Amino acid sequence: MDRYVIHGGRPLHGEIEISGAKNAAVAIIPAALMVDGVCRIENMPQISDVDMLLKILQGLGARVEYLSPSAVEIDCTQVRFTEPPYDLMRKIRASYYFIGSMLGRFGSAKTTMPGGCNFGVRPIDQHIKGMTAMGANVEVKNGFVYADTPDGRLHGAKVYLDKVSVGATMNIIIAATLARGRTVIENAAREPHIVDLANFLNSMGADIRGAGTDSIRIQGVDRLHGGTYSVIPDQIEAGTYMAAAAAVGGLLGIVGTVREQFRCREQYRQFPEAQALENAAWEAAVRCAPHKCGDHDLTYIPDTADTMAMKNGDLMLSYELLPEIAVQAWNILHSAPQS
Repeated sequence: MDRYVIHGGRPLHGEIEISGAKNAAVAIIPAALMVDGVCRIENMPQISDVDMLLKILQGLGARVEYLSPSAVEIDCTQVRFTEPPYDLMRKIRASYYFIGSMLGRFGSAKTTMPGGCNFGVRPIDQHIKGMTAMGANVEVKNGFVYADTPDGRLHGAKVYLDKVSVGATMNIIIAATLARGRTVIENAAREPHIVDLANFLNSMGADIRGAGTDSIRIQGVDRLHGGTYSVIPDQIEAGTYMAAAAAVGGLLGIVGTVREQFRCREQYRQFPEAQALENAAWEAAVRCAPHKCGDHDLTYIPDTADTMAMKNGDLMLSYELLPEIAVQAWNILHSAPQS
């Protein structure tokens, strides 16, 4: 087993450019299957998940060409319905987005159950609920997902997610883009990568509104055209570097972030703990990247639920300010010995 040995306590100095958002890229690549034309995707993160998803597209018959380490050109116009390479599908969690894109384009899909990292049970029941509501017949059997539509095309529907699911929200958006009629997703997830997926599809001719809220409306279109799109910066990567610099001190420039990704959820602002943590995080952000001050507010970073204590000033950074996490951080903050 590989391991990393880190000798900490040294201040960090320099400038780091943030990569494209992994959670956006791994949904955008399968969504490109529905584009009737050539799409150029820039600011693509250089990670194994991206490589595997592009290889899956190639296995389906798409032309994939790297224009640079972070830019790729994808042409799926010659793809005909076929079964994706199962050996690759089993290796990556995000392969389930091909269920939505294949149903959207072909009205039929056959894939393996998604693989990837073993983070415990992560069911796809909400994905299936959305596809079924749009008219698909879905069956999970012997490790495979079989889905088809009676007339070869999904139709719009109102889908209420029983629990907030980022993956299900994005998969339903993908599937609904080429469906007949209007689809509404209620209790939708609101992460920045959901907004980025919607922006990508809209730039190719989709009609998606409300991404970033808990109610998303998709008016199906008949065709998506080609174009160029740049993936947003990865807010989790940015927050990780910020937290590291805040913990050990130094002067670290974080280049390529988007302020809106780091705002505290409005419903949590009512908690005094949330306001205190937001103030602490803002102070840390200004100290960590003074030449970028005003650009970084790391109070709310989706997809993580970590807290990190800072030695200088006993500050506490909280990612994803769920109330119980905020309260826990507040208690730690005020029980820490004062220097």
